[in-house]
This record gives sequence, structure tokens and C-alpha cells, in this order.
Amino acid sequence: MKKVISLLLTLVLAAGSLALPTFAAEDKIQVTEDISVSADYDWTRFKGQNVSLNVYNWGLYISDGSDESVDVISAFEELTGIKVNYTTFDTNESMYAKLKSGGASYDVIFPSDYMLGKMANEGMLLPLNKENIPNLAGISELYLDKEYDPGNVYSVPYMWCMVGITYNKDMVDEADLEQGWNLLWDPRYTGQILQFNNSRDCFAMALKTLGRSMNPTSTQDIDDALVKLQEQKPLVQAYVMDEVFDKMEGGEAALAPYYTGDGLTMIAENPSLGMFIPEEGTLQCVDAMCIPASSQNQEAAEMFINYMCEVDVALQNTLFVQYTSPVEAVRELLPAELRDSELMYPDPELIERSEYPSVISDELNSAMDMAWSQMKSFDDTGNQWLVPVFLLVAIAMTVFNVWRRRARKKRRQMY
Repeated sequence: MKKVISLLLTLVLAAGSLALPTFAAEDKIQVTEDISVSADYDWTRFKGQNVSLNVYNWGLYISDGSDESVDVISAFEELTGIKVNYTTFDTNESMYAKLKSGGASYDVIFPSDYMLGKMANEGMLLPLNKENIPNLAGISELYLDKEYDPGNVYSVPYMWCMVGITYNKDMVDEADLEQGWNLLWDPRYTGQILQFNNSRDCFAMALKTLGRSMNPTSTQDIDDALVKLQEQKPLVQAYVMDEVFDKMEGGEAALAPYYTGDGLTMIAENPSLGMFIPEEGTLQCVDAMCIPASSQNQEAAEMFINYMCEVDVALQNTLFVQYTSPVEAVRELLPAELRDSELMYPDPELIERSEYPSVISDELNSAMDMAWSQMKSFDDTGNQWLVPVFLLVAIAMTVFNVWRRRARKKRRQMY
């Protein structure tokens, strides 16, 4: 699918280039066939100085030249002469622990909203010199000035998404989607449910099923959510992060909450998959670019961030990871199937019903960490008898509803 999208985009841009004014080349520097950058920025000021940047990002989260995508890092190195050492992490918590321990030094990192707020509060991030990031002006206001970083002192948004539920159409009754988040607690799908292997998203979903904010405001919220997650545990096949791709694309599970951008990727690989966002609302998520306080290359790091906000670069990254780019000009350049996708650009009313993860107190963070450990070590064997009981109850309710509808129909025919 990514190959098809890239081909379509190439044809669109080739056709569009016939109408471009002749002075366009004067406003841009052509780096590669697919990437041009603003000409009024000094991209070469570090050439010949042996500058290198250590970049720490999520896995599979940048256009890296695989699957016939554009290698945006190589293009940056060619443009600037800066060497990029690129490594990846799988959760915010593992990234935070690595930086907190001082065991590694990075120049650009990509934390999610709530984690960058926590790191900023702990003095782990450098304030940005926005004069070195003029492309910040191209970021849509929809993604700026949020509670986790008022005024974007420490961060520039990289990608946006929501949390939805991926499902296998061959294994899930689509009428069940009306249950929303409660679908992930339906005993009929025992052993076919995947769950996030991170505490923040899991607790958010559990709280939503309880009719509360997805952000805990008290230790009672965390305690109640823990009980809900312990109830769910006998139904869960596995707690996953990137493993979700192989399991859902391979038909090994029926249901998996995950991020909308990744949902689009999985659907492209397996047409039997679908994804929906529960109507009651969900989490909105921003992954942002930040500079750790330990960085010795702030200006070069800001150049990298500015480069990532170039329209051509942001477009290639969006095509590859299929998350929503906060760079406003990107949407109109996307193929129609992405530009008009309700997963990439959801209904504004649904967005209004959704929440960003808030920065919670150290007390609540500690309580959640402890509750998460309790949940993961929870021995549910003593409660296994509940699963068949719940399943029998669900079947009985289904049979009763069918009988009731037939009885009503028979009465109507009699009269």
C-alpha cells in the first residue's frame, strides 16, 4: 500500500510541476528527487565541522528508505554535512528511564505529550531557540500551546493521532462495535484480545469504561481502573506494542486498541482488518521533537527539527508512518484515501469529545506504576471460572433477545 501511495504521489507531483512558476527553484534547494527545502535558511553552517547528532525516536516512525520510501535522514546528512546516529525506543517509559539514568546522551528525542510535560517539569529538556526553527510557523494551531507544553517552549509537534480499536472483520461481529471501549471486555472474544503494554493507555481505557475522564485525578481512580484491568486480564491474549503489527496482520487476534496511524498501516497490509474510534471519545496523542538538557549540540539539533518541519520531509514521513502531520500544508498533498480518511482527519465533534493525556503528579505517577506492576503480576487463575460464566450469560442474553424478537413478530402477525 505504501508503494502504491508513493507512486500516486509521484504522478501527482509530476503533473503539478508543469504548472509551477519558474521562480520556484529560487525559493527551494533541491536535495533529492523527492525533497526540496527552503532556500532562505542556512543549512550548511556546520559542514566540515564533524558535527553529529544522536536522535532517539519511536521504532518504524520515520521515512527511512525501506519499502521504496524516501530516506529523509540521508537527505539531511547530504544537505547539512551533519552525521545522524539514529536509534529507537518502544515506550515513553523506557525512553524516560534511559535518559534519567544518564546512561546515554541524545540531541533530539520524540516523547509523547504527557511524557514531555513530565520531563520539562523535571528540568530534563532545553527551551528551544525558535529563531532556529522558522518552520514552526507552518504547524497548525490545532496542535500548539497544549497543557503539557504551554507556548511550545520545549517542543515542536511531529505527529498526531488518536487511539482506536483495530478489529478483524472475519472474527468480530460488526454489530458489537457499538459497545465502544467495553468491547475489549467482552468475554466472547476471550484469548483474541490484545492490549497495550503501557500503563497510561491501559488505565485511560479502563477509566473511560467507568464513565470517567481518561486522565486519573486521584488514587481512587487508579485503584478502580486497576480492578477493571484485572477483570480484563483473563480475556487478553498478550500485552503488546510493535508486536501488534504481526499479530493483527497475520490474523492471530481479533481485537487490538492502538494508534490510528498504525491502524491505517495494518489495514493496508490486511484488507480483513478495520478500525474504529469509540463514539464516547478517546485519547488524542502528540509525539513531539525535543532537545534533552544534556545535549551539547542545541543549534544543530534545532536545525534537524526545522528540517523535519519542511513540507516535503513532513509529507514523506506522513506517507510512511501514516500518522497525521501537524504541518498544515501536508494534507492537500496527500492521496485522497489519506486526505479524506476519518482515521487521519476525524470528525471535529469526535475530537471535542476526546482528551490529551495530562501531566499527572508524582504521587499519581507512582500509584499508577505500582498498580501497573500489580496488574501485570496478577494471578487470574482463580478467576478463570468467571470467563465461561460470563460467556454463558452473553450467549443466554443473545438467545433471549432472538426469542423476544420472534415472539413480537408472531404477535404482530396474529393481529
